[in-house]
Amino acid sequence: MAIDTATSTAPLPQPPTAPRLSGRAKLVLFVLCAAQFMVALDFSVLNVALPVLGPDLGMSTSALQWAVTAFALPSGGFLLLFGRIGDLYGRRRIFLTGLALFGAASLLATFAWDPASFLAGRALQGVGAAAIVPTGMSLLTTTFPEGPQRDRALGISGTLLSLGFTIGMVLGGVLTDTLGWRSTMGLLTVFALIVLALAPGLLRESRTPDQPRLDVPGAVTVTGGLLALIYALSTAAEVGFGRADVLVTLLAGLALLTAFGRIESRSAQPLVSLPMLRRRTIAWGNVGGLITFSMMTTVVFVLTLYLQDVLHLSAFRTGLVFGVQGGLSAVAGAYVPKVVGRFGARRTLVGSLVGQGVLVAALLGIGTGGASVWLATAAVSLASMCHLGAIISYGLTVTSGVPNAEQGLATGLVTSTQQVGMTVGIPLLGVLATTSTDLLTGVRTVIALDAALVLVAAALVAIGLRTRRA
Repeated sequence: MAIDTATSTAPLPQPPTAPRLSGRAKLVLFVLCAAQFMVALDFSVLNVALPVLGPDLGMSTSALQWAVTAFALPSGGFLLLFGRIGDLYGRRRIFLTGLALFGAASLLATFAWDPASFLAGRALQGVGAAAIVPTGMSLLTTTFPEGPQRDRALGISGTLLSLGFTIGMVLGGVLTDTLGWRSTMGLLTVFALIVLALAPGLLRESRTPDQPRLDVPGAVTVTGGLLALIYALSTAAEVGFGRADVLVTLLAGLALLTAFGRIESRSAQPLVSLPMLRRRTIAWGNVGGLITFSMMTTVVFVLTLYLQDVLHLSAFRTGLVFGVQGGLSAVAGAYVPKVVGRFGARRTLVGSLVGQGVLVAALLGIGTGGASVWLATAAVSLASMCHLGAIISYGLTVTSGVPNAEQGLATGLVTSTQQVGMTVGIPLLGVLATTSTDLLTGVRTVIALDAALVLVAAALVAIGLRTRRA
């Protein structure tokens, strides 16, 4: 009893404060965060320009989703592969190569003369992004020592990655209305050139000390499986499952991902640690992260089309709607850690998913009247606050209780989930709106499915993360 009393009255240990960063360390953090922010920006900066871009390049409404998918496919499909190549051949080298490719591809998209050249630029941007994201994250964790400095660096990087998508909507609207849609791609070109000019003198080469082998069979199967599966589902939403190429790629994708699972279970140095995925916090935490990212990006995509093509708002006014969303998300970012501290990461994750699902469902009330602008602004902004709560709490859930030696693997899974989530939502659901004969009906269909998936995921995560009472 004496021990219990002493323990209960002893002062709580204070968390260590992060030492001040040197000038060079601040520049390194700026470069790495700027690269991550640039990639997040690319996922959304073009969205509000799609209704203008389509007629200019001669792209039909049903083909507009490929402006997003052409980037999303390679950026999600090659992520794990480039992460491992960076471990083996040098993260700085692959990071700089990805930046150079991203900048050149953005230039091609800026001056595209037809749909083929534009989509080629977007696809090459995706390949560059797949090289930048995992190597940039690895360079960040190897540059800043474990503890308060790394926590602070990861927090800044994660916040910018989350806000980049929303800020891109605002910038896209302003640039499209003032300088035209090509300026959105030109902005990314300038961004890439600035980072590429600063990075070589600041970043040091980094490799995994034990020189791991490249898991070629695992890399080939997971990359091919993701590419085939996303292509099949994207195309099926437009033409149905009866077409031969859809059936072939769908079956091929499922077969390749099944083979990937078997290969990883037998590999001495796998791309993904299957034993780690069996932990409840990691498995269900990543399910929550995948759903919150994929479903929120889908809502933003279809609302962009709705605001411009149904309510006939300008690109600038559409950007302002998402500017409110970004501002409230930033406010949420300041308060979510306090909520997590009081209720715990798991409860915050489940509650945030429920809030996101309910508020997205509120968007079913949109119509053709002027009041719909206010409903859309309020619902998507509040849903984004819950979305940011889910992002922060799922990252904490996944990494909690993981030994220090395995923190790198856990962080890598968080990064992969973020990128894949931002990749798959629009191809799988967004196309239902772009191919609908009545856009408003298509948007409502997507919103209903989106909300239902988020709420089902919240229930599954709550059950999966349920702990026994002592």
